[in-house]
Amino acid sequence: MHMPANTLLPHYLFPILFLLVVSWPAGHADHHNHRHRHPFACDPSNAAVKDLPFCKVKLPIAERVRDLLSRLTLKEKVGLLVDNATAVPRLGMLGYEWWSEALHGVSNVGPGTRFGGDFPGATAFPQVITTAASFNASLWEEIGRVVSDEARAMYNGGMAGLTYWSPNVNIFRDPRWGRGQETPGEDPIVAGEYAARYVRGLQGNLPGDRLKVAACCKHYTAYDLDNWSGVDRFHFNAKVSKQEMKDTFEVPFRECVMQGKVASVMCSYNQVNGIPTCADPRLLRDTIRGAWGLNGYIVSDCDSVGVLFDNQHYTATPEEAAADAIKAGLDLDCGPFLGIHTQGALDGGLLKEIDVDSALVNTLTVEMRLGMFDGSGDDVFGKLGPRDVCTRSNQELALDAARQGIVLLKNHGPSLPLSQRRHRSVAVIGPNSDVTVTMIGNYAGIACGYTTPLQGIGRYTRTIHHRGCSNVNCKNAHLFGDAITAARQADATVLVMGLDQSIEAEFKDRDGLLLPGYQQELVTKVAASSKGPTILVVMSGGPVDVSFAEHDPKVTSILWVGYPGQAGGTAIADVLFGTHNPGGKLPMTWYKQEYLSKVPMTTMDMRSNEATGYPGRTYRFYKGPLLVYPFGHGFSYTNFIHTLATAPAIFTVPVDGRHKNTTTNNAIRVTHAKCAGLSLGLQVDVKNAGSKDGSHTLLVYSTPPVGHWGPHKQLVAFAKVHVPARTQLRVPINIHVCKFLSVVDRSGVRRIPMGQHSLHIGDIKHLLSIQSTPLGVIKS
Repeated sequence: MHMPANTLLPHYLFPILFLLVVSWPAGHADHHNHRHRHPFACDPSNAAVKDLPFCKVKLPIAERVRDLLSRLTLKEKVGLLVDNATAVPRLGMLGYEWWSEALHGVSNVGPGTRFGGDFPGATAFPQVITTAASFNASLWEEIGRVVSDEARAMYNGGMAGLTYWSPNVNIFRDPRWGRGQETPGEDPIVAGEYAARYVRGLQGNLPGDRLKVAACCKHYTAYDLDNWSGVDRFHFNAKVSKQEMKDTFEVPFRECVMQGKVASVMCSYNQVNGIPTCADPRLLRDTIRGAWGLNGYIVSDCDSVGVLFDNQHYTATPEEAAADAIKAGLDLDCGPFLGIHTQGALDGGLLKEIDVDSALVNTLTVEMRLGMFDGSGDDVFGKLGPRDVCTRSNQELALDAARQGIVLLKNHGPSLPLSQRRHRSVAVIGPNSDVTVTMIGNYAGIACGYTTPLQGIGRYTRTIHHRGCSNVNCKNAHLFGDAITAARQADATVLVMGLDQSIEAEFKDRDGLLLPGYQQELVTKVAASSKGPTILVVMSGGPVDVSFAEHDPKVTSILWVGYPGQAGGTAIADVLFGTHNPGGKLPMTWYKQEYLSKVPMTTMDMRSNEATGYPGRTYRFYKGPLLVYPFGHGFSYTNFIHTLATAPAIFTVPVDGRHKNTTTNNAIRVTHAKCAGLSLGLQVDVKNAGSKDGSHTLLVYSTPPVGHWGPHKQLVAFAKVHVPARTQLRVPINIHVCKFLSVVDRSGVRRIPMGQHSLHIGDIKHLLSIQSTPLGVIKS
């Protein structure tokens, strides 16, 4: 999504709002007397339209859409192809802005949402990469539910729309990517599960195909470069093999559509193998709508139809660009391009009216599923209002999410948790030590209020605060002296360092992985001078090479907190002082700076190539030495022990006997196996051997038999479990064999390798032999 520069301004225009107490909505109008918005269409007071078939709620939606389409003129239809859809007054339809955002809270980035009046802010949850580190799928869905509650409340108050172009489920392929912060990380299985669960939370899982709000999974596909070394996203041609497409880039989107039942998918700016994604019928019409069965609409990234003409010069005329996009399966244009050029494409015979109708069927159907054509209706969400935004429980969930997403990377001694009795003063140092908007990352709105790291720590002990650097760029060492003096005086030192949106952001990929400017020198000098333990807190979306601190004995502990949201300071302090036991795990690999010299951002291959020296990407394919921390890394204040209680040694995959020569390299095509309900069941005992209650992230990996095309290892299941101190919990794990124990061959065909698979759970290694049994010929 292209974010205009001025969309960041509101973050700085309302500083007084940041000081509001948690319960600020209490004084606002109650559920029943707040101002409701005028009905979008089918207003019962409009006698000219209220009895028309498209307004009759009891009729099937498909029938209502057909009726509405039959009443629209061609000019009116063209006006509905863009995000700022024009009104149709003669049919009682208001104009509608489709572009709203809800990546990790209701945002004012899109023009469809604004704050003010009864809605001065909304709950700002942690940035997605932080929430992903919790590996807690139920948390992801609950955040979606709360965000859509607040979105519906703001819609009722006339301040927001009902179509939200979130979540971003692109794979965090390269550690430099400025938008990696928006994603659930580098693993396709995690990203797919996040997509499905967050979308379910947003859309509401309502009966009868209804929608609470309409979510959108973006940016399809192979989009993970914004601006690197002279190559930007508007001109980038991602060269992706069939194998990598099926094995990595498509996985989150397929899960979003097929499991999450998302109402929309957004195509990206870039080309894939020479074709703009928004003009590729194989990607849009054949895959998203055909193979996966999207029940919804496909929207362009903002201005990307214009980009394929103006920047990529993919077509000779703008009319051809409009025609190519619509015929490929695009239903809605974020931007004015289709509104300007579709009529010309129709006049020139490049499009037919039925092509426009096909697009509008999908967008109008979504609007009707949202209840926008039900008049004032008996909307189950109609009573949501200002008192349902920034509630105490919503803000507690934001705090809980921040706590769950914090990852303990190092704890020598252990030096954490700190003690209020022993550590009666703490030096709080660093450019991110007292920040507010930095904590919510990008695609955020206006938070209900903030607790900075300094404020959070100050609730536990006396603080001595010196920033050390004026900002994260840390261009000089002029402020080091006071920070070093504070560390000498205090009983413990906390350095809150890292990045912000000036370093990593949309249209801003990083140049390197080191802490910016003089930050590393500040950490080293403060740690050397500190009287007590020194804790490094890294606030960032992407990985940072902190190997210097990992190997420095004076830096006793390291925390990664991502961008922890409005309550980030409280969450950080709760972990530092042990009122919360950290249980987060890294959702992406942390590499050393040297790794970058071997990996151009423009190389899309995930697998390594010995012939060229290309080392591969992510934990699935990179096996080299240039790691700081691996995917899934993270400590606790207690000790969890795994025991495999039950697990089969042999598993049989039934194969349809109609398929001859079904194996290649002793691997069965997934489409030839009887996959329905084909799950492998394990039971794992998790024992908390320590003295602190804690939540544990259980990660189950699989390594396929030697000689196949799969990854070195692949996460196949994960679970978040809470285990009280000195107790044991038995955790059932079900692994869908066709989805998770399969690999993709070089032709892009997914297959289940026969033979010995190795399952890894912590220190446990379990060997599993997969065999096949024909079902016999099934006669027609």
